[in-house]
Amino acid sequence: MFVDKAKIYVKGGDGGDGLVSFRREKYVPNGGPAGGDGGKGGDVIFRVDEGLRTLMDFRYQRHFKAQRGEKGRNKSQHGANAESMVVRIPPGTLIIDDDTQEVLADMTRNGQQIVIARGGRGGRGNIRFATPNNPAPELAEHGEEGQERYIVLELKVMADVGLVGFPSVGKSTLLSVVSGATPKIGAYHFTTITPNLGVVGVGEGRSFVMADLPGLIEGAHEGVGLGHEFLRHVERTRVIIHVVDMSGSEGRDPFEDWVKINEEIKLYNAELEKRPQIVAANKMDMPESEENLRIFKEKVAEVNPDIEIMPISSLTRQGVQELMYRAADVLDSIPEAPAIAETAEQTERKVYRAEQVEDEGFTIRRENEMFVVESVKIERMMKRMQLNTHDAILKLARTLRHMGVDEELRKRGAKDGTIVRIADFEFEFVEGSSYY
Repeated sequence: MFVDKAKIYVKGGDGGDGLVSFRREKYVPNGGPAGGDGGKGGDVIFRVDEGLRTLMDFRYQRHFKAQRGEKGRNKSQHGANAESMVVRIPPGTLIIDDDTQEVLADMTRNGQQIVIARGGRGGRGNIRFATPNNPAPELAEHGEEGQERYIVLELKVMADVGLVGFPSVGKSTLLSVVSGATPKIGAYHFTTITPNLGVVGVGEGRSFVMADLPGLIEGAHEGVGLGHEFLRHVERTRVIIHVVDMSGSEGRDPFEDWVKINEEIKLYNAELEKRPQIVAANKMDMPESEENLRIFKEKVAEVNPDIEIMPISSLTRQGVQELMYRAADVLDSIPEAPAIAETAEQTERKVYRAEQVEDEGFTIRRENEMFVVESVKIERMMKRMQLNTHDAILKLARTLRHMGVDEELRKRGAKDGTIVRIADFEFEFVEGSSYY
């Protein structure tokens, strides 16, 4: 089954907790603090694997969580860092943040990789808090939480040549004739509902990937029919082969078909209009095709005399080899890939962007007889600190005092015994002292 869109949840591993420990060895009196730092949590890394052609795997597994780092150990030993989780994706995958709709990465090259969710830093052990004034601190940190987000994966098929046209004009038949692909073929609309890829060899060591894309209908740029499900894949192709039913077997006019399809592609993405296009006048084995081709050429010449038209018949293979050679020549004359909005380096900088400067401010509001202090910096500190020791409480108190929280509470009317809530913790305000 071909799957080209998926929404998944990713989470970097949490950092390991730091440890409170002291050296207690027979001949080492007053050994001092020896609690090590926690290990770093694992990153979630997406890596392009050219062996994949679909997002099928993400239909059954939608949650990806990296392992957390190990806790710090005694004897000043650092906890082990967790291994990163590597998720394989097919080339041509667009990675989008589901909340902000920001494009995080455009993955096109085999082996290209990017960190989508960073692992959290390990917490510091008590050996890191030792000072001349406090040589034996009972103070350590929890590991930082790993980054988490919902992301949307969109696959845009990576093919050198894309076959476009109305349903039942012979695109699948043409692909089956020139490659080893075996697409489903039938005499009814929308036989092809997902892209089929095949490798076309043209001799002299030259080859290219060709995609039979689902048929287009009028209004596709607005999502009518297969709409965007089809047009998304046209963006990656370097050359477009526009297959037109020259026999008019479906009761349509070949020229009108050509105009409508080009208009749909242009309305979806104006850049696609600039892609090299070859018109494959198919079904030339039918009785009325020659006359229709003559009229078609006259009308096309009035619109764009530079358009190349090659008569073929997928059934009898007339002109098919010449068409493939011409497509290969055009590919050789243009850049390796269509222009991408951002380079890989720009994308990586985007994902690895520095965190915003932490807000140093705070707000205080009153709820009945209780004061509630809100501050990003304080709440983050409390989440990291292991607030189960006297040293940790004193450190928090000093931070609040230096930030001016004590003074502001007094101005608001806080007295001995007043309850102060910060995040999930509640304290008693003690005049002239601190929080306990």
